[in-house]
Amino acid sequence: MPPLITRLAAHRLFWPLALLTALLVTNVVHTPDFFSIRIRDGHLFGSLVDILRLGSPLLLVALGMTLVIAIGGIDLSVGAVVAVSGAVACLNISELTDQRSVGGVAVAVLLALGVCTALGVWNGVLVAGIGMQPIIATLILMVAGRGVAQMITSGRIVTVNSEPYHLIGGGYELGLPLSVVIAAAVLVLTGLVVRRTALGLLLEAVGGNREASRLVGIRARGLTIAVYAFCALCAAGAGLMISSNVAAADGNNAGLWIELDAILAVVIGGTSLTGGRFHLGGTAIGALVIQTLSTTVYTVGVPPETTLVFKALVVMAVCLLQSPAFRAKVLSRKPPRRPDTGGARPDVTAKSTGTSRSNTPANAAQSPKEATTL
Repeated sequence: MPPLITRLAAHRLFWPLALLTALLVTNVVHTPDFFSIRIRDGHLFGSLVDILRLGSPLLLVALGMTLVIAIGGIDLSVGAVVAVSGAVACLNISELTDQRSVGGVAVAVLLALGVCTALGVWNGVLVAGIGMQPIIATLILMVAGRGVAQMITSGRIVTVNSEPYHLIGGGYELGLPLSVVIAAAVLVLTGLVVRRTALGLLLEAVGGNREASRLVGIRARGLTIAVYAFCALCAAGAGLMISSNVAAADGNNAGLWIELDAILAVVIGGTSLTGGRFHLGGTAIGALVIQTLSTTVYTVGVPPETTLVFKALVVMAVCLLQSPAFRAKVLSRKPPRRPDTGGARPDVTAKSTGTSRSNTPANAAQSPKEATTL
């Protein structure tokens, strides 16, 4: 492999971008006008715009998941939080006398965001306050959350007919879908906060070594609770987008398996699952890869019964290519040959150059007494 390509391949974003490019090219081969973007009523339409619009909820969830993983945790409850968010908002809007009331919709949205943030605080308290394993703590809410969502909606699909609410997931701003603008704004603001302040360094310190960070004065408990609350807030935003786009809240199916897609997006983006290192730009690319892959499945015509297997194989391939150990074993050159010593043993070589044992320092195999004597 040429040196330039080798250096590029060593970058953490090379393989995600390569996969994203390959998926886009595959779509163009099957649909020649895949890249075409049309302007209708001042709004942009096209397959690329659809990928951004449909991938916005996943990007929001993946952003929160990135920070949780950065501190060494995991959050399996984001899918349930998505369902709760949509249920709370749609139920309150459906009970309004006038569903077109901007004030009533705003109250319903704020109530949904508040409830979901409280659920995130609950996760953080279980993890940081009680010391429960993150996967167990969030698994509890993952199971109970969908039950809560169905309790809120009384087990039925709550439909709404509210134009202000529909703007969140189906409206347009600056020619782009409003959901894309919201997700991009959250991405930029989060990046500024964690990279232009010491917060990102503190999160990586907590994820790298929680005990060491505590000893140097970092309040790991408060940071952990805040990060889980932020993750739930992002999931709540995704729930609002999904439910407003379809004008309904389905507590059983809304956000189903989105937590796994978010984890895959984070991993593809180069964030370490062991914590201590994260990359928000990589997460954004990973979310686009996941959404483009879903679009490709329909474009290529992969049979529905093999969709999940196809998706898993593609993700596994990019994860293997990202692994330095895998690349070193499969793609790298053979290790360079050791210098030819003429077959002489190191000790023999030392004697031939006049180096005696008495001139060498006492090694670890010698006892302190022997070392003192020598």
